[in-house]
Amino acid sequence: MTPLPDLPQNTALLALLRQQGTPQERGAYAYEGWELHTHPDLVERLEDLAPRWPVLATFGVPVLAAKGIAAVVALGTSSLLVRLPGVPAEPLERAEPCPPLTDPGQGWYSLRPWQSELPSESQRLLSLQIQHALSYAASLSEDDSIDWRGRPLQAPGRQAGKAKGRRPSTNKGGRQGGRRRRR
Repeated sequence: MTPLPDLPQNTALLALLRQQGTPQERGAYAYEGWELHTHPDLVERLEDLAPRWPVLATFGVPVLAAKGIAAVVALGTSSLLVRLPGVPAEPLERAEPCPPLTDPGQGWYSLRPWQSELPSESQRLLSLQIQHALSYAASLSEDDSIDWRGRPLQAPGRQAGKAKGRRPSTNKGGRQGGRRRRR
């Protein structure tokens, strides 16, 4: 199964990944119960570009999502698909398109995970594009009950942890309010 929710914003991506996905429980190329469709070096690169961000194994493909909406996908050996409101920053090299996702108007853009023209700046620029893609994906969600990482939000007016005030005592006689300090 996939941890990426079957939301309308994920329909086209899930259809593509489901079509190419091959269940595989064991073996060198097993990835969370599916055949890995991304080079292991690219999986590592994605983790380096978005440290501390959970990578979701989706039909054998690593995906980053915000509020349950896919934002970045690592495919094959040399493609990072990023979901953005517009064309990515200019100096970044494009990778081979991945139709139908990268067709005009679909909001997905294919970038090279290793930028030969900008070796010293590539990690920083790609990380910024990934953060932008994650923020954009979160903005596409209509679910206000979770934060942009997909964790449930606290109900308004509720505090986590210990209560600030004391509960009124149910003891009608004797001492009220718990322990007293002895003199």
